[in-house]
Amino acid sequence: MSTFPTQATPNGSTSMAPTFLLVGMPGLSAVPSWWTIPLITVYILSVLGNGTILWIIALEPTLHRPMYFFLFLLSVSDVGLASTLMPTLLGLALADAHAVPASACLLQMFFVHVFSVMESSVLLAMAVDRALAICRPLHYPTLLNNGDINKIGLAIASRCLGLHLPLPFLLAHMPYCHPQVLTHSYCLHPDMARLACPGAWGAVYSFFVVLSAMGLDPLLIFFSYGLIGRVLQSLGSSEDRWKACQTCAAHLSAVLLFYVPMILLALIDRLRVPIPQPAHTLLSYVHFLLPPLVNPILYSVKMKEIRERIIKRLYSRKVGCA
Repeated sequence: MSTFPTQATPNGSTSMAPTFLLVGMPGLSAVPSWWTIPLITVYILSVLGNGTILWIIALEPTLHRPMYFFLFLLSVSDVGLASTLMPTLLGLALADAHAVPASACLLQMFFVHVFSVMESSVLLAMAVDRALAICRPLHYPTLLNNGDINKIGLAIASRCLGLHLPLPFLLAHMPYCHPQVLTHSYCLHPDMARLACPGAWGAVYSFFVVLSAMGLDPLLIFFSYGLIGRVLQSLGSSEDRWKACQTCAAHLSAVLLFYVPMILLALIDRLRVPIPQPAHTLLSYVHFLLPPLVNPILYSVKMKEIRERIIKRLYSRKVGCA
């Protein structure tokens, strides 16, 4: 495996090379066709599942409510994230293409993190929505009206773009002191920033972005669930507690599915835990590829209204074609 050509600068560092080198799943380069089949299957199922959620929410007026608006945004972020990852994953699987042009790498990095922060922001908004619905049920309709929902959607978009728009420009102009070999099968800004020379202020900004989004959001989400748990303890009826828990089950599952692999990856990288490269790569795939695949299943199974509307629409189409 060769390293990239770099351009020397007067202080001994290097400017960004024309290409980055990606790491695929070790051991699978000899059997690319085997790796391609599950990748394409996961992507198609993710698009179909999330496309069904988008379709049913868009068509059903009864689902035009805050909880389903956030679910709509979650499906958008899932489709966007899976679609952004596929070019380099399929390039590695089909052609063993490890070299990626710097411009393409920066573009993928930007969209991967935009959709990741969008998903994190939506999960936070959904947690706040559930906390308001359970803790303040009488005031819930006035606390989250259409105007408020539009503002939250705009705030999520502004946060995603505002945090990450500077990153490609900062990374493109940072001095690099290490070979430009990435440790994942796609371009991520912490992975790229660690190659920079010590003291590069672009790397400091990268750390701030990760901390402000992926560090703050899970804390606020679990704080919201702490409030929900306190209210559930005060409910006298076990049936009421069960119904309230059911409304949160799908969302809490999605939160754990998104954050647990991410936190494990962060701890492994920060503490330099010596784990095999295949395990590290697989955990990264779980973090990025499993939520888009599983989230539509979770919400279709756990949310009665979504499930019933999908069945109703499919049944009416079947009757119409008969």
